[in-house]
Amino acid sequence: MTSNFSRFLLSNSISSHISELKMANKIKQTLIRLLFPASFIGTAIGGVTILKSYMGGTLYEGKERVAGKTVIITGANSGIGKAIATGLADRGARVIMACRDLERCEEAKKDIIEETSNRNVCCQRLDLASIASITAFAEMVNKYERHVDILINNAGIMMCPKSLTKDGFEQQLGVNYLGHFLLTILLLDKLKQSSPSRILNICSYAFRDGTINWSDLNSANNYDKKIAFCQSQLAKVLFNTELSRRLEGTGVTANVIYPGLVSTNITSHLGIHKSYISSFFLSPIRWIMMKTPIQGAQTPIYCSVNQQLEEISGKLFSNCQETPFPANLIDPEEAKRLWLVGEKWMRLT
Repeated sequence: MTSNFSRFLLSNSISSHISELKMANKIKQTLIRLLFPASFIGTAIGGVTILKSYMGGTLYEGKERVAGKTVIITGANSGIGKAIATGLADRGARVIMACRDLERCEEAKKDIIEETSNRNVCCQRLDLASIASITAFAEMVNKYERHVDILINNAGIMMCPKSLTKDGFEQQLGVNYLGHFLLTILLLDKLKQSSPSRILNICSYAFRDGTINWSDLNSANNYDKKIAFCQSQLAKVLFNTELSRRLEGTGVTANVIYPGLVSTNITSHLGIHKSYISSFFLSPIRWIMMKTPIQGAQTPIYCSVNQQLEEISGKLFSNCQETPFPANLIDPEEAKRLWLVGEKWMRLT
């Protein structure tokens, strides 16, 4: 009987061991089956991260401080403008956030102060679609600010339905070009008194596809939102060309900055945002291919603080380096003509 009982225990032990081996083998096979997709997913995530970093371009690692300098940034309550404001506040600058929506500006200001511990950040109302608002802002700056060291013309709108500014100008031309033209002209004396000082004109690379429609500059007879946007960007580049020429020998520089394809709310009028389906499927691609606002702010920050650029003017910068303008794009005579139109339309003559 004892022998039978021993055989019974041995049999149960062997059966249990076999069951454990079978279970372990199943787990092993399951892990093997999961290993490939897990490896694929990990590789994909790593690849996307590397691609995202590559598409983001160069991160500026300079340690320059700009304590004691005053910076004006238009459209500083979101996107690239807010990221530039944060970066320069972190380097000690006094930052004037020039924005149309003061409530949103104050919210962004709180974020910047909390992140940088620099309380020398202020909000001022500026509506680039209004000559009266631009004039009032410039008068305030000229009266109360001891100096202005950096002016960053950043705010903009993109491919919006046709509308007019308060003074009757097509909105994209009015905000992207004419508003910044007037603002810059009204602040030039202060910038010259503060020299060496810098003007940065943030532009989309759409200026490559732009043409100045002299027969219908204000799009009164025909409006195409893409053509109007490209024209406004080229106008800003031509403005920078004539501006840098007029500023020679003053200690004030003016350069065009292309921040790259940046994911901001400036694209809110594009068709992708009007369809939930296209937005859902294309959003991951946009996330991969487009820079973050912080990445987009690197070149403007570089051009604001790098000491080697103190006397460089009339150039195009992208990814923290000088980039040649496309051949035959810049016509100095066209730039002069556009300047004269700007003076007339903005009531400077």
